[in-house]
Amino acid sequence: MSLNSGDSFPDNVVFQYIPWSEESDEITSCGIPINYNASQKWADKKVVLFSVPGAFTPTCSVNHVPGYINNLPKLREKGVDIVAVLAFNDPFVMSAWGKANRVRGEEILFLSDPDAKFSKSIGWADEASGRTGRYAIVIDHGKVRYAQIETEKGAVKKSGADAVLASL
Repeated sequence: MSLNSGDSFPDNVVFQYIPWSEESDEITSCGIPINYNASQKWADKKVVLFSVPGAFTPTCSVNHVPGYINNLPKLREKGVDIVAVLAFNDPFVMSAWGKANRVRGEEILFLSDPDAKFSKSIGWADEASGRTGRYAIVIDHGKVRYAQIETEKGAVKKSGADAVLASL
């Protein structure tokens, strides 16, 4: 089942997450993973969720995440409450990746989709590697308003911040 504009965001979507804190700002500080119930937390919010094949990988680190970091003010101007990046990596790696990108607080949530469970459930995981695909979803108060997956390897055309901003 893939997600399409107009669909309801699925119930019971739970990711893993390590909340940022002042005390654990150093990249070597691990923190404690918690479950992040996205279905519940995002039910009354406008959310941009973008997914990448892996943390610390070239396209993801050089082209994908920086676009969202740089465009965060524009996304906020468009009414986006939450921006989250998702990858199959464990929550420790995702937390370190957020710190490496100097993301503080909840500017952008670095969420883990263990075993690409969510991505597989919507048919947007890479079958060969088992990793999350490269995609973007805009959810507005529980309804999907934009959902696009990249079909070209290494491309950030449909899932990048510019494409998402154009859809808002």
